Amino acid sequence: VDADDVITKEEQIFLLLKAKAKCERHLKAKVPKVHGEWGHRCHLCSCSDPSLSLFSPTDGFCLPEWDGIVCWPEGVPGKVVAMPCPEYIYDFNHKGHAYRRCDLNGSWELVPGNNRTWANYSECAKFLTNETREREVFDRLYLIYTVGYSISLGSLTVAVLILGYFRRLHCTRNYIHMHLFVSFMLRAVSIFVKDAVLYSGSALEEMERISEEDLKSITEAPPADKSQFVGCKVAVTFFLYFLATNYYWILVEGLYLHSLIFMAFFSEKKYLWGFTLFGWGLPAVFVTVWASVRATLADTECWDLSAGNLKWIIQVPILAAIVVNFILFINIIRVLATKLRETNAGRCDSRQQYRKLLKSTLVLMPLFGVHYIVFMAMPYTDVSGILWQVQMHYEMLFNSFQGFFVAIIYCFCNGEVQAEIKKSWSRWTLALDFKRKARSGSTTYSYGPMVSHTSITNVATRGALALHLNTRLIPGTLNGHRNLPGYVKNGSISENSMPSSGPEQYNKDEEYLNGSGLYDGDRPTVLVEEERETVM
Repeated sequence: VDADDVITKEEQIFLLLKAKAKCERHLKAKVPKVHGEWGHRCHLCSCSDPSLSLFSPTDGFCLPEWDGIVCWPEGVPGKVVAMPCPEYIYDFNHKGHAYRRCDLNGSWELVPGNNRTWANYSECAKFLTNETREREVFDRLYLIYTVGYSISLGSLTVAVLILGYFRRLHCTRNYIHMHLFVSFMLRAVSIFVKDAVLYSGSALEEMERISEEDLKSITEAPPADKSQFVGCKVAVTFFLYFLATNYYWILVEGLYLHSLIFMAFFSEKKYLWGFTLFGWGLPAVFVTVWASVRATLADTECWDLSAGNLKWIIQVPILAAIVVNFILFINIIRVLATKLRETNAGRCDSRQQYRKLLKSTLVLMPLFGVHYIVFMAMPYTDVSGILWQVQMHYEMLFNSFQGFFVAIIYCFCNGEVQAEIKKSWSRWTLALDFKRKARSGSTTYSYGPMVSHTSITNVATRGALALHLNTRLIPGTLNGHRNLPGYVKNGSISENSMPSSGPEQYNKDEEYLNGSGLYDGDRPTVLVEEERETVM
C-alpha cells in the first residue's frame, strides 16, 4: 500500500533481527547431547544466548553459527561452503552467493593477521558499491511524486475554496466533491510529513547503502529505546489512515453517481450523512485495529515495514474498495453505451457515438481511480528490473497527479463554477469602475445599450432630482445582495440588465447525460441536472 516502496534503515534492522532470531531457534533445535551432558562452548558470533548453541567440540565439522548476516550450516573440513545471498538484505545481489572455508581442523578459516572469521560477500555486495544507476531511479521517482503531490495540493486547495465560497454551488454533489478534494489534500500532506519524519527531509537520505561490517554490527547493538519512535509511528499511522480515506472517498463518488443513475428515488441529504460516516469513519475502524494489533504483536521501529500478515488488516479493505469501484465504473459505462446506442440510432454516425462514449469514459476514469487496477495484483519485483521501474513510474505519476486531474475536471471545467466566477468577476469590475469614476467627479454607468453621464455638480444643484439620482448611484442592497449597476435579482427580468452568464443553454445532444443517451425525462429534473454536472 505504501506508494514509495523504499526500505529504510529501520526496516533493514527489523529484517536482520528477525533473521537472527530464526537462526537461533534453528541452532537451538539442532543442539545434540553428548555423553548425557551439554557442551560448554558458545559458537554464535553474537553470543547473545550461549545456551542456544551448545555443540560438542569433537564433531569434526565446522560448527553452524550466525555471523551477523547469514545463518551458516555445518562445514565439511577442507571444503568451501556456499550460501545464497539472503533475500532479507534489500541491497544485496540476490542471485549471488557468499562463501566460507572450513579448514582441516574443523574450524572456520580466519582472516590472516586478524582474529575474525573469513567470509567472501563480494557477489552479494556488488550492489552496495555500484549504486549510481539505482540512485538515479530513486531520485527520479522522488521528484515525480513530490512535484505531483505539490501541484495536486495547490489545485485542490483552490478548488475547495471556490466550492466553499459560492453559495449557489452548495449542493450534495459538490459537498461530496469537497470531501474527496480534502481527502486528496490530506493524503499529500501526510506523505510529506511521513517523508520528513522518516527520512529527515528527504526520501533518499536514509537510503545510504550499508557496508558488510555495518550489517554485522546491527544485530550486535543493544535494543533501541522505543520511545524515540513514537513520532514516526504516529506519522505512519496517520499516513495509512488518510491513504485509506482517499480510497474510500473515491468509492463514495462512485456509489453516489451509481445511485443517481440506477435509483428511481434517491434522497441526497439523507444519504450525505451516511456517505460522510462511510468515507471518514470506516477507514478509522480498520486503521485503529491495525495500530492496536501492531502495538501488541509487532511493536518494532517505526511501523513502516509490513509485519507479516498484519498488513492485510489495511490492504484487504483498500483492495476491496478498488475492486468495487472498478465494478461500478464498468456498469456505468455499460449503461452509457447502451443508452447512447438506443437514443442516437439513425441520428449520428457510429464515430460520433464512440467519441461521446470515450469522452464520458475518460472523464470518469480519474474519479473512479481506474488506474489502481493495472498493477493491483502484481507483486513488487527486484528493484533493478525493468518491470519494477515501469510499475513504480506508473504509480508515482498517476497517484500523485490524480488530485490535480480531479480538481481540473470536477471544479475548474465545471459549467456552474465557471458561470459563478464570471458573474463574480463582472460585479467586481463594475464596482471598481463605478468607484473610480465617482472619485473623478463624473460617473458613467451602463444598463444594456443605455449609457448615462451624470455630473456630480449638476446633481447637487437640482434638489429633488439630485436625491433621485443619488439613490440610483449609491450601491444599495436587495435581499442581502449588493444592488450594483447591472445586478439583477435571480428570477427577475429587466431590459436594462446586463446579459446574464447564468445556466448554460444545452443543445439537443446535451440533453443526455454527457451525450450518453440518458434522457432528462427519465430522471427527476434536479437529479438529472446533477448527473450532467457530475459527469460533464
